Amino acid sequence: MTRMRWRAYRETFNRTFPFMLVLLLLATILTGSIVPPGNQLERARAFTRMMEFDYLTWMLEALGQKLGRTALDAGGYLPTEERSEVVLDHLQLIGQIWQVKAEINDIYADPAVSDPLAASAELGEQLDDLQMQRNWQQPLAESILEAQVNQVVAEYGLSLGGQSIPPVLYHITPPPSALIISPHEVIRVDQNISVSPDLTTEESAILEEQVDSALNVSSLVVGIGGIGLYPTMVMETTDINWLAEVVAHEWVHNYLTLRPLGFNYLTSPELRIMNEMVASIAGKELGQAVVRRFYPAYLPIPPSPFGRLIGPQQPQAADFDFRAEMHTTRIHTDELLAQGKIEEAEMYMELRRSFLWDNGYHIRKLNQAYFAFYGAYADDSGQPSSAAGEDPVATAVRALYDQSKNLADFINQLSWMASFEDLQHAVQAGG
Repeated sequence: MTRMRWRAYRETFNRTFPFMLVLLLLATILTGSIVPPGNQLERARAFTRMMEFDYLTWMLEALGQKLGRTALDAGGYLPTEERSEVVLDHLQLIGQIWQVKAEINDIYADPAVSDPLAASAELGEQLDDLQMQRNWQQPLAESILEAQVNQVVAEYGLSLGGQSIPPVLYHITPPPSALIISPHEVIRVDQNISVSPDLTTEESAILEEQVDSALNVSSLVVGIGGIGLYPTMVMETTDINWLAEVVAHEWVHNYLTLRPLGFNYLTSPELRIMNEMVASIAGKELGQAVVRRFYPAYLPIPPSPFGRLIGPQQPQAADFDFRAEMHTTRIHTDELLAQGKIEEAEMYMELRRSFLWDNGYHIRKLNQAYFAFYGAYADDSGQPSSAAGEDPVATAVRALYDQSKNLADFINQLSWMASFEDLQHAVQAGG
């Protein structure tokens, strides 16, 4: 009995020690990568401070849950064929929750319903039950998908002794929104401040107006799909393709954080684009491999909602090309700004926003901040017609990918780069 108990303790230690070691490393690096507050940032935070997202509290709570679950390793005791079913059942449960919420919203929106609280009481009880089931299932479902992504990462040669460093960890939660601040005269991310995901559209518009007026800038509150914290923060979804891709995408960000490219994420716009391009390319390839390996019935993979990080892409008529139109808009806007015609550029963007709205793309605000944010998520398909325009950084990243022997070679080359010049030299050298 003593020997068996010692073996159990040893196995638990072996599982948790790499996890705790990586947490210590990440805590050190993340603390060291905080940008000293500048005057503009402090002036902007005068408006955002009371609504900013509390990352520290979220990370401590999420890490506590993950550490306790890692020690238990509940998913490891399930037969292999049942693990994927747990994940799919959980996604189906989320879909049921969304459906009930939609029905409740319809009741409250129906002018013919005089007492929506009473009319929705039964649905409310059903929603409570479903949410309790979700909260019970979520840790197990997350641990299974984490292990599956880790297995694929190891097969791609991106692990150490079969263990990804850092371990693949994610947690489903509403991600914060981001207040993006750009100068008027050039499209550039000067500030990116995380604010509460609970801000209403009206509150977001008021915040933007306050910041624009006080700082003489262009700002925009945007939603995001995931954040490369540790654990990764991922929005709720019912799509296993999207989920696998985002979990892999954000893990790549965590992987890069331990290396110069990720450590210098905020150093320059070029490094930010390089970072996002690597994560997008690798996330797609790794995510597809996860689905192919563990969820083959869900292939071929449909167009991923992850493209929403580049801009709204609702299905529209075949004769309207959103990316091409955004590319045209960005190129002409850049030309006007380069000529110092700021007011003309802003009027042009508003006219284009109306045009896009008429064609079914409901963009609330199209300004310098919009392009500054979405331009960082350059099109990883190699197509020139992205919102980022003719981006030499994205072109160079794609060229290096094409020259690389495999995905691991591509990631590892870029991960140790600290400037756009490093990338240019690597491409010129043929990878």
